[in-house]
Amino acid sequence: MGDSAFNRADKIIRPLRFSDLAAVNGIELTGYSHPWPDAVFRDCFRDDYRLWALESSDQQLIGYAIVAYLFDEAHLLNICVAKTKRGQGAGRMLLAHLAREAFDEKMSVVTLEVRLSNHSAIALYESFGFERMGLRPGYYPGDALREDALVLTLRAPG
Repeated sequence: MGDSAFNRADKIIRPLRFSDLAAVNGIELTGYSHPWPDAVFRDCFRDDYRLWALESSDQQLIGYAIVAYLFDEAHLLNICVAKTKRGQGAGRMLLAHLAREAFDEKMSVVTLEVRLSNHSAIALYESFGFERMGLRPGYYPGDALREDALVLTLRAPG
């Protein structure tokens, strides 16, 4: 994984570390109805993945992104911001960083899935330039029924 960091005002983006997992799990539990278990995060520390941490100036983890690289595609698997930091640009900051890094590493596209019911995330992705490519029926677990996922892509500039 790369070791580049991105600074903006009172926040920094850096590679996620194994030692961050307790904080990651805490954020994950507040962000999703069906959070990833710790073992899934541990399995993501691989050469073909990029794991990004967003931390505040007091070195508190406030968000993260997990991206898998396959051939020329970066697949955003998980992005989450601490509940108290949502709506303040942290998600956009992570998206900008992971897209820039992916395109710098010669990926031609960033793809992701998002729950159809997650209107705020869809609005963020579309405002960032992601385009709708299709649906994955029953992709996400739900309380009673599975939920469809919207597939979005962002193409490399140029």
